[in-house]
Amino acid sequence: MSLISEQFLVFAAVLVLAFYLVPKRLQWVLLLLASCVFYAAAGLSNCGYIVITALSAYGAGLALEKLAARGKAKLQENKASWSKEEKKAWKARVSTRRKWVMAGCLVLNFGLLCVFKYAGFVLQQVNELSLLLGGGEIKTVWNLITPLGISFYTFQTMGYVVDVYWEKCPAQRNFPKLLLFTSFFPQVTQGPISDYQQLSQQLFAQHDFKDENITFGFQRMLWGYFKKMVIADAAAPLVQTVFTSYQLLPGNNVLIGAFLYSLQIYADFSGYMDIICGLCQMLDLQLAENFERPYFSKSVAEYWRRWHITLGAWFKTYLYYPVAVSGAAKRLTKWGSRVFGARFGRTLAASFALVVVWLTTGLWHGASWSYIAWGGINGICIIAALWLEPVCNRLKARCHIKEDSFAWRAFITLRTFFLVTLIKVFPEVGSFGDGVGFWAHCFKNWDLGGVGGRMLYPVEMPRQLLLMGGGALVLFAVSLLQRKGAVRLQLCRLPRLVRLGLFVFLFFVVVWYGIPLSTETGGFLYAQF
Repeated sequence: MSLISEQFLVFAAVLVLAFYLVPKRLQWVLLLLASCVFYAAAGLSNCGYIVITALSAYGAGLALEKLAARGKAKLQENKASWSKEEKKAWKARVSTRRKWVMAGCLVLNFGLLCVFKYAGFVLQQVNELSLLLGGGEIKTVWNLITPLGISFYTFQTMGYVVDVYWEKCPAQRNFPKLLLFTSFFPQVTQGPISDYQQLSQQLFAQHDFKDENITFGFQRMLWGYFKKMVIADAAAPLVQTVFTSYQLLPGNNVLIGAFLYSLQIYADFSGYMDIICGLCQMLDLQLAENFERPYFSKSVAEYWRRWHITLGAWFKTYLYYPVAVSGAAKRLTKWGSRVFGARFGRTLAASFALVVVWLTTGLWHGASWSYIAWGGINGICIIAALWLEPVCNRLKARCHIKEDSFAWRAFITLRTFFLVTLIKVFPEVGSFGDGVGFWAHCFKNWDLGGVGGRMLYPVEMPRQLLLMGGGALVLFAVSLLQRKGAVRLQLCRLPRLVRLGLFVFLFFVVVWYGIPLSTETGGFLYAQF
């Protein structure tokens, strides 16, 4: 069930109405039923995998909590009679058992994720290596279809298991409630990846009807549809033309196409988030925000702190920090500090953790060498900035650069946008070599007289160009206003008639222009990840 379909709009309207009509104690049950219906609409076969994930997390959570409770009880029981060494040995024994339980759950679920998402890629590499060595090709008889949203719900649910292991939250003893957390339909296909404590407290609470939730929620949904159906879908055919035919176009037009892709994917992904966050607000639920004006970032690291925020937070919590404090990282720190100094040691350990995170991030986005390279390039940029920070600070001091000046802030913002744009398109044009070729073509064979619809694209697309340009200007203006706080609250200061006129106009643009464009271009880009 696509979020830009009539069926979803009817589904959402019925859900909001029923949510406030059923007894409050049954509201979470209604959300679970709605999630099951939404997920089953994509294919009943998907449901089995999400239930397996929820069941394994449910069992692991209870086992982890039980082992911890028994361990503490026995330790307390023998507190007086056991020696210090016996207490230490018992703690280690309990810890080992809990680690095995957690590891078993993680291996099962991430193993399923790897099989569905990466089995084909691994087999392709094995076959290529075998043919290179003169061997035969391995053939398979299965055709695996990746379950809807497996990357997102696996990460979210395994985060819950690790949190129970760390004793950050209690294990959920009600399986249907844990299934709701795992399968909550607004976020199951593209996120956000929610923290269990933050989301569960809302899902299982009792909610009252509030006029402002309906108003603000509808406004945010409308804004999301505008970004997706008017801006992103208008840019889609133009970007596709550039990606498939960049060798035939002047370099400057290819570069423009790369910038259009940055516009498209931001409007597409953030538009989705606005739609689901708006719907959740109508249900008196608040999902974690996934964007904070990322194209106004001043570095690649800052960009990734403001783009897909919840994924970055997940990797930071469950991968970066464990790797950074691991035995291997500690040994690197000691060696680097002993040989080159304390700062070098700390930076070396952080760099090691960043390499692991960004190669994993690349694999998470796609099973191909181009995505791995994309992750590696992002990691290199962030690590290079980390190592060169002292040098850059000295250069800025020598050149008397004022970091708070408008010119400097504008320069580093544009620099970052240019850099992330080039990195972003790398895996989207085909193979690793195609990505390199695309980059190289951006800076040769410029034809300044050809910047326009007829030279940039094989056919004239006045409607798309007008909508995309106008929509981009509106998006930029709204982003500037967001620096002063929520735009919807700022709009409340305007006369009621003016506000009504703005939203009626926005609704007209979405219905009149957005629906035909979305019919031509299809679904959301980030659903493929």
